[in-house]
Amino acid sequence: MQTLIAKLWQAAFVLGLTAAASANTWSNINTYPVPTAGSYPFWIVTGADGALWFTEYASDKIGRITISGTISEYPVPTAGSAPYGIAAGPDGALWFTEYDGNNIGRITTAGVITEYPVPTANSGANLIAAGPDGALWFTEYTANKIGRITTAGVVTEYPVPTAAAGCAGIATGLDGALWFTEYSINKIGRITTAGVVTAEYLIPTAQNSEPFGITAGPDGALWFTEYLGGIGRITTGGVVTDYPIPTVGSQPFGITMGPDASPPPE
Repeated sequence: MQTLIAKLWQAAFVLGLTAAASANTWSNINTYPVPTAGSYPFWIVTGADGALWFTEYASDKIGRITISGTISEYPVPTAGSAPYGIAAGPDGALWFTEYDGNNIGRITTAGVITEYPVPTANSGANLIAAGPDGALWFTEYTANKIGRITTAGVVTEYPVPTAAAGCAGIATGLDGALWFTEYSINKIGRITTAGVVTAEYLIPTAQNSEPFGITAGPDGALWFTEYLGGIGRITTGGVVTDYPIPTVGSQPFGITMGPDASPPPE
């Protein structure tokens, strides 16, 4: 996992701005250096305040950037925490994982941080997403579990059936379940809000595709990245389709629904 992280670290945070949003075209791309050198910004999400919030893996900070490019940074209390994934919570705060700190953090839009320990030591808390039940759900890469934390800070963990799965991305599906990627074993998993892992679906590639990011699509399916060069789609019935990326060595990582998406089918 650390090797993968090393490949993805960047010294500056990049935000694209468009002057023609109605046409869904990018007119220019601006880059904004993060004030802390070597911070290695990693994951990003839109907050309830309209700004973008991101994790700084190497500097133990949470960053905030406005759409005009003004950046603020907030130190995480735990030293060496390695903040990783981040998601907007139903309470208006941002929730983030601490890969090395073994905590789930909560930061208000005013910058106040609270930390909640993950029960399993060295869990490798990875990515996090808001669930349909009003809680936050996160993956535990090294502990081989899926975690759930309420907005009051109560954590519950659920083991994944296949050993050493390398649970990474997680997202809520239109079926009301959570879907997660299993980076190390080439599968996509599904877990109900009751904590039952109902299935693990094998990705039909010739080798381990290394699935990582995952998101709900406008077609009712889940779409995910394959780090070795593809985009995958899985229906809530478990049918997987692979789409190779033409550029060799593209290494797709995160994925999200775009503003030009059609509404989901009824």
